[in-house]
Amino acid sequence: MAASHALHRVKPVTLPVPMSFFQPLNQAPKANSKRVVDPELQPWLPHMLFYGPPGTGKTSTILALSRQLFGPDNFRSRVLELNASDERGISIVREKIKDFARQTPRAQVIASDGKTYPCPPYKIIILDEADSMTQDAQAALRRIMENYARITRFCLVCNYVTRIIEPLASRCSKFRFKPLDSNSTSSRLSHIAAAENVDVSPTVITTLINTSHGDLRRSITYLQSASRLAKSTDPPSVISPEDIQEIAGVVPDSVINDFASSLGVDVTANGGMDLDDDRKVKGFDGIRSKVREIVREGYSASQMMSQLHDLMVEHPTLTARQKAQSALALAEADKALCDGADEELWILEVALRIHKAVAS
Repeated sequence: MAASHALHRVKPVTLPVPMSFFQPLNQAPKANSKRVVDPELQPWLPHMLFYGPPGTGKTSTILALSRQLFGPDNFRSRVLELNASDERGISIVREKIKDFARQTPRAQVIASDGKTYPCPPYKIIILDEADSMTQDAQAALRRIMENYARITRFCLVCNYVTRIIEPLASRCSKFRFKPLDSNSTSSRLSHIAAAENVDVSPTVITTLINTSHGDLRRSITYLQSASRLAKSTDPPSVISPEDIQEIAGVVPDSVINDFASSLGVDVTANGGMDLDDDRKVKGFDGIRSKVREIVREGYSASQMMSQLHDLMVEHPTLTARQKAQSALALAEADKALCDGADEELWILEVALRIHKAVAS
């Protein structure tokens, strides 16, 4: 997998169902119509607000929609995209965005690829990461959206919809993008791996899904890095789940399982979990030496707490009281670490409290 432009190559350029949401409910497409979008509905594309976690396809969706609306030849003159690398203070809104919004759309250019595109009589302005715009810039955008709505549509893309001022959000149709489910992520990663001639096993795909938490862009980046790492050896090595965890900065499962076992929770090889009295570390000194061993390896305390939390909460045999006591200790540790507390002391604190909870 080449390092440059890998993410751009795997992004979809069209929508799976060609703009079917433009058709009114219970109305069949017109017979012998060459347009995908009904001309009578073209002016009614609303201003849109896409929000949700990173890597869920917000920007890719609006860019794919724009390409299907205008085609490759009209795309440059009809679509303006501003992202986080551009300055988007109030001066940019009043100048660049307003100048583009007030321009009358140019006449449709015949597509060079021979296809017919709807090319509705308006332009689209895409403001990526709109939640990073200043309050003044968002306020200045309100009147522009109203004054030029006939010839310009806006699409605001953000991660946190609460950072968009209410007068601006109320002018848009909101679309929430959820984190991708495991099946969708798995099928897409398998497709990318096959297209890029990267040999990955189902276990590696599962590890990519678990470490990316629904962020497809992050999982693709991990796959790309692992592929380059595997091909750097002679002969090329096989990508393993441990490689993915190391690239992602995740504490290896073996370390988490061993640490949990030392506190009285045994994670068996077949995936089942149970208590094991023989493997408990006896006393304060034994737990402290185990914590120091983990700290010397340089693992992130916050990541350690997160993975230990998941293991404890999903444990099938611990009682609700034991889980609650463990979760409370982990929550207090997370707050302390965010405030800059010492990592070793709080890992030790959590370890002692979990050990006490499991033993009770």
